[in-house]
Amino acid sequence: MARRGNGEGSIIRRSDGRWCAALSLEGGRRKFIYGRTRHDVAESMAAALRDREHGMLLTSRPQTFGQFLARWLEDSVRPTVRPKTYTSYSQLVRVHIEPALGAVPLAKLDPLRVQRFLNDKLQEGRISARTVQYLHAVLRAALGQAMKWRLVQVNVATLVDPPRVERPEVPSVSPADARTLLDATHGDRLEALYTLALAVGLRQGEALGLHWQDVDLEGGILRVRVALQRLDGRGLICVEPKTFRSRRSVALPPQVVESLRMHKSRQAQERLLAGARWQDTGLVFTTLAGGPLEGSSITHRFQKLLQRAGLPRLRFHDLRHACASLLLAQGVHPRVVMETLGHSQISLTMNTYSHVIPALQRDAAERMDALLAR
Repeated sequence: MARRGNGEGSIIRRSDGRWCAALSLEGGRRKFIYGRTRHDVAESMAAALRDREHGMLLTSRPQTFGQFLARWLEDSVRPTVRPKTYTSYSQLVRVHIEPALGAVPLAKLDPLRVQRFLNDKLQEGRISARTVQYLHAVLRAALGQAMKWRLVQVNVATLVDPPRVERPEVPSVSPADARTLLDATHGDRLEALYTLALAVGLRQGEALGLHWQDVDLEGGILRVRVALQRLDGRGLICVEPKTFRSRRSVALPPQVVESLRMHKSRQAQERLLAGARWQDTGLVFTTLAGGPLEGSSITHRFQKLLQRAGLPRLRFHDLRHACASLLLAQGVHPRVVMETLGHSQISLTMNTYSHVIPALQRDAAERMDALLAR
C-alpha cells in the first residue's frame, strides 16, 4: 500500500457512521471530506489532491460574489472585450449586482436568490426589462467563468428565467421611401455618409471610423477595420469592430462610389480653408477642421434633415435596418446580407428581418409556379 503524503491525513469512521478525511491547505487550514463509505472518501480525497497540486483548490477564506466579480472584470472581461463593453459590464455590476448580491459567498449563491434579484429589479420599474435581461447575461457570463476556474460546480444563472422582452419592430422602408430619404439629404456636406449607410448598412461607429486608406474607389470596395467610439476619459477613439465578422470587405454600388468621390473633393476644399487648423486624421467623414465626428451630433443632424423633408423620425441605425430590408426584398440571399452587415450568425439576420420573409416566400412561390406551368 502506498504511503500517504504529508498533509493527506487519514480516513476515519465517525460515530454517526460517516467516513471522514482531512486535507491540509496553506495557512494551516484544513479541508474536510465526508462520504458514506471509505471508498467514496478515498476517491474524493484523490480528486482534492489533484486540484491542490494544480493550484485549483481554494486555499484562502471563501470569497464573496462581489470579490469574485471584481476579479472576473479585471482578469477575464477587460482583456477580451472592447473598452465600451467593459465599461457597460462594470457599470451593471457596480450599480445593480454588487449592492444586492455582492456580500453573498460565491459558493452559496443559489438559483432562488438570483431569480429573486431579477424579479425585484423588474418590479422596481427603474430599469427596463431589456436591462434586466442584460443583468442576467452578465451573471451568466460571470458564473460561467467561475465554473471554468473551478470555483463553483454549477452556473446557477442558467437555472433561472430572465424576463421576456418584446423585440421592437424594425422600420420597414420601401424603395420609394429610400429614394425620398436620399433626396432629403441631397446637398448636405455629409450626404455621402447617409448614402453609404443606407446602401451597405454600416453601423454608425463603423462609418465614422472609416479611413480613406480603407476605401478603394477604383475597385468599388471598402474594408471595415475599426469603429469610432467615445470612451470615458479618452474621448473619441478607434476601437476593434463589434464582432469578428464585423471586420469585413463590402462591395460598393457605383452611385455610392460617385457620392464618395464628390465627398472627397469637398473635403479637399475644406482642408484648404482650414489651413493650419486641419487635423490630418485620415478619416472619411470629419468635422470642418478634419477631426472625428460625434455620433449623437450626426443623429441629431440626420433627424433635422428628415423633419425639414416631412419624413418620419428615424435613428441613424435605422438606415442599417433599411439596407437589410431592401436587400432581402430584392431577393438577395440572406447569407450575402449577413456578410454585408457583419452579423455574427445568419439566424440573427433572419430573426431581425423576419417581416421581410412573407414577401420572399410569395416571390419563391410565384417563381416555382412559373417553373411548373406548362
